[in-house]
Amino acid sequence: MPDIDPITLAVLAGRMEQIADEMDATLFRSAFNPIIAEAHDASHGLYDAATGETLVQGKSGLPIFVGVMAFAVKAVIDKAARDGDLAVGDTYIFNDAHIGGTHLSDMRLVRPYFRDGEVFCYLASVGHWHDVGGAVPGNYNPSATEVFQEAFVLPPVKLQRNGEVQQDIVDILLRNSRMPQSSMGDLSGQLGALDLGIRRMDALLDEYGVDTVKAALSALGDRAEALTRAEVSELPDGRWEAEDFMDNDGISDEALPIRVAFEVKGDRLTLDFAGSAPACAGPINIALPTAIACCYVAIKHIFPALPANAGVMRPIDIRIPEDSLLSADFPLPTGGYTETILRMIDVIFSAAAQAAPERVVANAYGTINALSIAGRTAAGKRWVMFSFYGGGHGGSSTSDGLNHGNAPISTATIPPAEILEAAYPVMFRQWALRPDSAGAGEHRGGLGAIYEIEVLEQSAEAFLFGERGRFPPKGIVGGADAALNAFHYEGEGGWHQPPLVSKMVGIPLKKGQKVRLETPGGGGYGDPAKRPAADVARDVSLGYVSPEAADAAYGTAWREAHI
Repeated sequence: MPDIDPITLAVLAGRMEQIADEMDATLFRSAFNPIIAEAHDASHGLYDAATGETLVQGKSGLPIFVGVMAFAVKAVIDKAARDGDLAVGDTYIFNDAHIGGTHLSDMRLVRPYFRDGEVFCYLASVGHWHDVGGAVPGNYNPSATEVFQEAFVLPPVKLQRNGEVQQDIVDILLRNSRMPQSSMGDLSGQLGALDLGIRRMDALLDEYGVDTVKAALSALGDRAEALTRAEVSELPDGRWEAEDFMDNDGISDEALPIRVAFEVKGDRLTLDFAGSAPACAGPINIALPTAIACCYVAIKHIFPALPANAGVMRPIDIRIPEDSLLSADFPLPTGGYTETILRMIDVIFSAAAQAAPERVVANAYGTINALSIAGRTAAGKRWVMFSFYGGGHGGSSTSDGLNHGNAPISTATIPPAEILEAAYPVMFRQWALRPDSAGAGEHRGGLGAIYEIEVLEQSAEAFLFGERGRFPPKGIVGGADAALNAFHYEGEGGWHQPPLVSKMVGIPLKKGQKVRLETPGGGGYGDPAKRPAADVARDVSLGYVSPEAADAAYGTAWREAHI
């Protein structure tokens, strides 16, 4: 393999990132489903021909997919080896979360890229489909006790053979969706993205040759490893621990701990989750690939200069207990994986803050509040509105937290109210920042939000899968915790709350009735007594903090301050 000079390496790295970025853009612009088209809950990348490890990922896709797609591609590599029939133009499709990570809503397409008769790499596309069957429209079923109650489970199968679409597979996919037109649109968009990726790879290798591009991919992995070792070496040696809790598993009202030990020795980092809860009955379990990928996301936040490349993980040891909440086996449900990995990131940040507080932020709001509302129009047409919702991010050593941001597991955006109202028979009666939701601190957390949604059809059902209803997002370095998550719905006799606080299925709604989410803010960073009085006064003037809450958190000096 030839040596590669730094300039050529930088050019090729940029070219390959651009290929993945273009694949992202192709799907975002062609998907029928707002969760992909507007929220960008999807990702594309290039993966190693032998191991499936991530070589390059698009910058617009979800970071959590960097790690899990490596497992997905490896599953396809293993199946192709068993079957012995891999060919140019083959495309595999599956959603099995225990093999490929995350949850069953995320549909994965994997295609080998051949050059000179050999597999040079794999291209892959993953996107969150609108609905893939199961008991709950939108597939976030908080009462599921096995995956079959969440969605239909598709193992790796060939969607295309030698470039020819297998229509029977498409028929199965569409028959198992409440929204078949949306599924067909998303599938076509993902295939289009892979087609574009193949064309761009052809052009790249035509220009630079196989050996040079292979040398670049190898060098990029080595560079990612070296960068990680350098970053870890800047931390002090030691071991720091943290724990937090999930509200419940949606089945029994029992808090479930997630614990981590953050240990640094020289240029190696260990994340040990011993002591975390065992696998549970409900759908907050996650599969091992998801847990490992989540650790990558947390590491990327702590060391933002690191690239999206599997070499990053070489100096990092991840220890996940067997039969735990973080390594659930099939067919335990995993639909609410988002809630669990957010808590994993929280405990990693809380532990890392004890070693290097300047590198981390306080806990973000910690739940995507997966809310689906579904029903039929007067004409009998089925509709399913699924979306996720924002909250506050944690304060940092340099600034207050972001108001109303999206979860730190992703670069996705929150679908706009106008898009949701145009697509579904609902009206947002309120979409606003939530006062007094941020944790106080020298740098306070960001504010959560209030969403109040009214149903415009004669009847509908709502389903909520959330968290942080009992355990608030934590502050760090002396910062205060943020507000709890709160959900209410209208019914007989007025407003009600779910018995399990943050999870509920089958909430009946009539025309004119509403649901209301009040999402957490972010935790505070640093001693609130150190916050400048003028900053507190400004927050009060903007309505971020009530005068009474400001007095309680910061004292009364702000009342004399000039903004």
